[in-house]
Amino acid sequence: MAKLKNGVFSYEELTKAVAKGVIRSSAPIEESQIQPASLDLRLGPRVYRLVSSFLPEYEDVLGKLHKPDIYGSDLVMYEMDISEGAILEKGNVYLIPLMEELDLPKTVEGKANPKSTTGRLDIFTRVITDNNPRFDEIPAGYKGGLYLEVMPRSFTIKVAKGQSLVQLRLRKGSCVVGDTPLKKLNTEVGLLYDGRKSLGSKDVRISDGLFMSVDLVGGTDGIVGYKSKRNSHVVDLTKKGFYRVDDFWEPIYKNAKNTLILEPEEFYILASKEKIRIPTKYASEMVPYEAGSGELRTHYAGFFDPGFGYGGKGELKGTKAVLEVRAHDVPFMIAHGQTFCKLFFEKMMEVPEKIYGPKIGSSYQYQNITLSKQFKQDQGS
Repeated sequence: MAKLKNGVFSYEELTKAVAKGVIRSSAPIEESQIQPASLDLRLGPRVYRLVSSFLPEYEDVLGKLHKPDIYGSDLVMYEMDISEGAILEKGNVYLIPLMEELDLPKTVEGKANPKSTTGRLDIFTRVITDNNPRFDEIPAGYKGGLYLEVMPRSFTIKVAKGQSLVQLRLRKGSCVVGDTPLKKLNTEVGLLYDGRKSLGSKDVRISDGLFMSVDLVGGTDGIVGYKSKRNSHVVDLTKKGFYRVDDFWEPIYKNAKNTLILEPEEFYILASKEKIRIPTKYASEMVPYEAGSGELRTHYAGFFDPGFGYGGKGELKGTKAVLEVRAHDVPFMIAHGQTFCKLFFEKMMEVPEKIYGPKIGSSYQYQNITLSKQFKQDQGS
């Protein structure tokens, strides 16, 4: 590839990477896979039901699946063909080789993250690569296949070859926006909004990223979130606007104290108090904010593309972030306006031709508390 400046690969650079074989696939990569700052990765035809999760570290991923001398038995319990669709049971761990593979230059690294729909269905996913002791982080110069660990947690799901549960970002060099330029960016263009009011420097907390809080007041219907039901039917990921909300979710209503007690190991969908917008020269990733004792996990799907909550010309005044939340160990009380997550910003290599929004089929540009697209939008119908 030609010499590139530092930054996150845009739609144009990802397209060039596909053309040059930096990203390749067992089937042609489709136009719809290439997003403003990421590439949708597709499931291959085979799935392995595993005994447990693992990391290869010093071996190839597939080579480590059958190691009875180390584990006492194979990691693989059984295999399935998902070409025409197959059921993945909740609580079980699966490994699916992805259709795409990489041949990265020595200066280019990758990062994977669940898609928004994946996170909102409480499907825990992580990308594994050969000879790598870390999930989701793909080292510069990596050459090889990509493998997806999948664990449905709230719902049993139906998946098929060619579907996408995760996204890949590529970046070259240091491109993270530090606190000082981030504060300047917020002053100049407005990153966080309360209603239509831009939040100035006195109202925005920035420290190694931009902090956001949780909304427990909600709108006129009084709903501040949803909790997944323990017993429900299969969710077919090919369906859109198909399932009744009340068959899978319990609504959570505002209380007089604007608080909520999260029950251990229950899964919640909540929303941010602030609205966020991502200028077209930047990409962002949301990471969990933890109090230090591991009480809760506050986000699964973290990529925010250029133009999210911004619009093509900056006409939007932000969009709420949806938070996928799971408490651990003990019941945990949260309150309206409590710090819940943090976004760090990265510079794009160039402003992408395609930006987030309805024109490219983006589903969540105008969301409030929005469940995944498999559910009917007129709640309870």
